Amino acid sequence: MADRSRKITLWGIEVFTAAAEERSISAAARRLGASPSAISQQLSNLEEAVGALLLDRRARPVALTPAGEAFRRHAQTILNEAAQAQSELARLDRRALTQLRLGMIEDFDSNVTPALLSQLAEEMGASRFLLETGASHRLFDQLESRALDVIVAAEMGAAAEWMEVFPLLRDPFVAVVPRGRIGADSEPGEALAEMPLIRYTTRHHMGRVISDHLVRQNLVPESRFELDSYHAIMAMVAAGAGWTILTPLGASHARRFAGRVDLLPLPFAPPPRAISLFARRGILGDMPADIAGRLRELLQRLVVGPQTERLPWLEGALRVRG
Repeated sequence: MADRSRKITLWGIEVFTAAAEERSISAAARRLGASPSAISQQLSNLEEAVGALLLDRRARPVALTPAGEAFRRHAQTILNEAAQAQSELARLDRRALTQLRLGMIEDFDSNVTPALLSQLAEEMGASRFLLETGASHRLFDQLESRALDVIVAAEMGAAAEWMEVFPLLRDPFVAVVPRGRIGADSEPGEALAEMPLIRYTTRHHMGRVISDHLVRQNLVPESRFELDSYHAIMAMVAAGAGWTILTPLGASHARRFAGRVDLLPLPFAPPPRAISLFARRGILGDMPADIAGRLRELLQRLVVGPQTERLPWLEGALRVRG
């Protein structure tokens, strides 16, 4: 029999769902912004309340028990209904939304994301904001699993039918080279071929796009380093260790190195990266469109305007999409 001293709470169900999907207590804790001990306690409370063991926490990875498999179906229905109720209240009064879970690619976290959160916090005074920063493919997984409400990510193909999509930015690929390494009279393609390439990781979508395009162009530059950090890549380029292929947005993420590198047109550039806002269709009313509008204004003011003023050849290539 269920322990009546324990209550089945919505938070407990959300914790259980996160642990079931992540197959890890620590990963569920990171996803929910809680401590592993708090997650374990909530799971214990839930198991006492329902009177059954739901997760085998001794297994690696954590495994669902038969009771957990059965409860998971009900848990997702409960969370879906709660999200629908919350969204209906938010349509009536945005200030009634108690939590907004936002996922952003790391390109935005130095200036655009803080500015957006400041605007939203001022308007939605009672809301709690949860921010997840990461690679686009990871953000899409969390949106699909309902761990996030809204994400800003690079487009990775056709959007699913359950998604709303709001275009934000066209971000072209450029060459980033040590300052002064390529003169005005040099042939960029030949000069780049003489330097080692510092690759952006192919574990991420953007790195795979770059790598696949180089292969299609029959270009295999010397490359010893493949990194997943804009700061690390830009630091190595600034130190003269080689050159890289990024986008203006990615390069501006590491602004401390701006005076030690040059951004140049890439003679064999892949198609530009398209960045959009994605949300579950019909859940948050007009809020995703409103956030997208705010982001377009911020991107024009904080990214496109300054970059095209400094590098006029980016005019039209780097632009806000609406």
